[in-house]
Amino acid sequence: MTGFTDGRGGAFVISLDFELYWGLRDHVELSDYAANLRGVWDVVPALLSTFRSRAVHATWATVGFLLFEGFDELHATMPAVLPEYRAHALCPYRYAKAHDGSSERVHFAPALVKQILETEGQELGTHTLSHFYCLEEPQSLAAFSADLEIAIRTARERFDTKITSLVFPRNQCSTAHVARAAELGITAFRGNPHPWMYGARPFAEETAVRRGARLADAYVSISRGLAYDADRIGMAAPFDVAASRFLRPWSRATRWAERLRIRRIQKEMRDAARSGRIYHLWWHPHNFGVNLQENLAVLSAVLDTYRELHDAHGMQSMNMRDVAAWRSSASGTTWSAKTGS
Repeated sequence: MTGFTDGRGGAFVISLDFELYWGLRDHVELSDYAANLRGVWDVVPALLSTFRSRAVHATWATVGFLLFEGFDELHATMPAVLPEYRAHALCPYRYAKAHDGSSERVHFAPALVKQILETEGQELGTHTLSHFYCLEEPQSLAAFSADLEIAIRTARERFDTKITSLVFPRNQCSTAHVARAAELGITAFRGNPHPWMYGARPFAEETAVRRGARLADAYVSISRGLAYDADRIGMAAPFDVAASRFLRPWSRATRWAERLRIRRIQKEMRDAARSGRIYHLWWHPHNFGVNLQENLAVLSAVLDTYRELHDAHGMQSMNMRDVAAWRSSASGTTWSAKTGS
């Protein structure tokens, strides 16, 4: 892709939280969500094909456990320091120790990871090894460090890839966790939007008001535009490639409001392109696990808007590693989107 100067046209960033059941097991019964999780095996190739056809870059923030072939390998690769969450149900290591080889397709996906790495413009990032919760009590920086270190090493040893981008599970992070991640080689992380309903919180502190405000904001202007200037990212690693908006899945119950949702995203993208700002869209592959065609239609409408903005304003598609590479450039003013593969 060609570069451009001074950020004209802005950037369109995509990240996906690729977690299978590891991101859900503490609050969703497997039987209640099995269809979505099985559907991921169709979703990932479909997304890769869609991204490839439109030259779209994306970061796949992947739970490290997915890189294993099964529970036997996972059991043999436990960190020396484990999280001792006060709420035991939050601990994925306790969960893993209680499971054997059943339901491996909703827990492990090295074949899908391989497809991601073989697709141009796609970056394998990390979602920690175990879907680690940084803000759940008691907080342990040592346990976080041990968990993340194995995630990074596993990607290097099994897939010969260097992990430099991190998405914190449930978007929970603190300055101490960010600093420790940087010491382990992370150069980009996904921070949270500024409005009050998007701030990082422990799970128990989430409220119906905050959740309701985020839901409403997907359709109407509760928050102001969630695109942001390059200054927000910073000039030194680790760079905060903050989220803008979660791409909610298509739902039959809210299909009457789909045009509102899509138009809100498209308006934010257009505003970002015209003002040279960054717009960062994210979701989970399992969100598309049912109603795949309807979800792909929504995504196609969004990506068609990106292509229009690329042609009209020079908007660039970037993954998180691309953004970090740009901000790390000597001048800090030349924005050149390089391949994320």
